[in-house]
Amino acid sequence: MSLIDTHTHLDQDEFSEDRCQVIEEALGAGVSIMLAVGIGADSSLAVTELAAQNAGIFSAVGIQPNYCAEAKAEDWDRIIALLSRPKVVAIGETGLDRHWDFTPFPIQQDFFDRHLRLSQETGLPFIVHTRESETDVLAMLRAARKRGPLAGVMHSFVGGQEVADECLELGLYISFAGMVTFKKSAELRAVARTIPDDRILIETDSPYLAPHPLRGSRNQPAYLRHTAECLTEERKTDFDTFCNLTSDNARRLFCF
Repeated sequence: MSLIDTHTHLDQDEFSEDRCQVIEEALGAGVSIMLAVGIGADSSLAVTELAAQNAGIFSAVGIQPNYCAEAKAEDWDRIIALLSRPKVVAIGETGLDRHWDFTPFPIQQDFFDRHLRLSQETGLPFIVHTRESETDVLAMLRAARKRGPLAGVMHSFVGGQEVADECLELGLYISFAGMVTFKKSAELRAVARTIPDDRILIETDSPYLAPHPLRGSRNQPAYLRHTAECLTEERKTDFDTFCNLTSDNARRLFCF
């Protein structure tokens, strides 16, 4: 069995008192690789340092849409500079968010465009955050694909079948987090059953949205197994096969 958590925020304060223990528990639970994802310039620096200190951690650098408004003038150049650090394997998280109003939408669109162009220039895959903004995200992804191929993942996917189908057509991977295990998520599980074997990924998005039966607690990479078990049952396969195929997909996309 091999598990890869393709999206976690291990640098955040929720892990400040027991980060080393959390990482050890993840490894003990069979999570051999964790992708620590930045949400701003300082966070991106922090995840690259975590990756440098831990063999099983890699990093992604970027400015999450809800934090774009508070980014300093030099922060984008800092993100670009971090790409040269060892074990940086992706750009993001980036995207669009209409649920919160922390960043004016045109600023979000500007930064999303920057991340997409940077991905196409460097060949590193991008990580997309979207909340109540799938139509806008798809429009920008279509525009980006006119410039060239896309390599990326729709992280913590909660969209419908039509959104998933178009993302797949655009060449993207679809990643499922703890929400797919929730009792109310029957429609999302139905979408998860349709994702091709070579395009599905799993993640925790920890410390957020712990899966059933741990919902309400602080999420952590060791809990990835619960999401894997849920999707194994939904897709009518066996656990080891599902874990290994999602890990193979992660290695293909992120070149671990």
